[in-house]
Amino acid sequence: MKDLYEILGVKKDASESEIKTAYRKLALQWHPDKHQGEKEVETKFKEINMAYEVLSDKKKRQQYDTFGSTGGQSAYGGGGGQGGGFGGFDPNGFDFSGFGGNGASGFADIFETFFNGGGSGRGRKKKTGAIRGNDIETSIKITFEEAVFGCEKELEITKPDVCKNCKGNGVEPGSSIVTCPTCRGTGEIRAVRNTILGQIQTSSTCDDCGGEGKVPEIKCKVCHGTTRVRTKERVKVRIPAGIDHGSTIRLTGKGEGGVKNGPSGDLYITLHVEPSKKFIRDGYDLHSEITIHLVQAVLGAEIEVDTIYGKEKIEIPAGTQDSKVFKLKNKGVAKINTDSKGDYLIKIRVQIPEKLSSAEKELYAKIAQEGKINTKKGGLFW
Repeated sequence: MKDLYEILGVKKDASESEIKTAYRKLALQWHPDKHQGEKEVETKFKEINMAYEVLSDKKKRQQYDTFGSTGGQSAYGGGGGQGGGFGGFDPNGFDFSGFGGNGASGFADIFETFFNGGGSGRGRKKKTGAIRGNDIETSIKITFEEAVFGCEKELEITKPDVCKNCKGNGVEPGSSIVTCPTCRGTGEIRAVRNTILGQIQTSSTCDDCGGEGKVPEIKCKVCHGTTRVRTKERVKVRIPAGIDHGSTIRLTGKGEGGVKNGPSGDLYITLHVEPSKKFIRDGYDLHSEITIHLVQAVLGAEIEVDTIYGKEKIEIPAGTQDSKVFKLKNKGVAKINTDSKGDYLIKIRVQIPEKLSSAEKELYAKIAQEGKINTKKGGLFW
């Protein structure tokens, strides 16, 4: 008698995952469809399948590890005391109709049954119960000032939401939920087939009830039993002062409605802030430039500037150079959820006059003469 672990090429302490991986690899290698007419391949494939049938079942594996058989039959499926190989197996004696073929050709469908998790009643089931609604993403445009000071916006969202007629249970009011007549409340459709591997039970989720075992006696006439309908909802969103371009606001529970009394998803709103014509934003600070006359830069002056909060006066000291930056503290953007603000930074641009009056020319000439400043006649002012 061949050792089942040796057939699959695994150790005796191999995990279920290792056994399944080894089986898949060998089954692909020795599948009869890849070796048409090779009798020894068919026999090898039978060995592999029988070894997996035993070692993938916890109860059968325990019996095999203890007694070298699976309770009344040898590990290879023969009668008690007959376990000496596969000579007693005849594929034509088993029903392969449920797998799409007869004889060796039925191995392909048994192979698929195992790989798809349908063997021995271990089929995958659909998730049942409450399901959370999907999140929704959208975007809105706001002005520069709205981002700085905050505002409230209203937008319209179209989304699947809980049906108000049936309150999300899919049942027409006045009707009730009853046991699914197709699966009789089990949520599954099961079938048992006699194969070369013995009896294999397959199961699939009931299409009528979606695996819940319950169905509406009369489906809701509005949502037709789907529990949700497409609706339009107007949503108000508060935009905090200091929000920046590209920021996202989440509104909890304002996304798609849940299924089967599941919670609603969330609504994510991305903000697109229109640029300002006066200010440049850098984080919570604001920047701008202002041009002053050459005389103001030389002699000094008091000038009025625009801030995001209104007019402010600043002192320009005598001798102020071009590109000098003045800072007005706390005149920038409010920092979100705090009482502090950024700063407002103003860069000075000194304007050099392009043309001068006769009086101005004489004045600048006198200044140059007194200061012994070398000038060229025919230059800027001449």
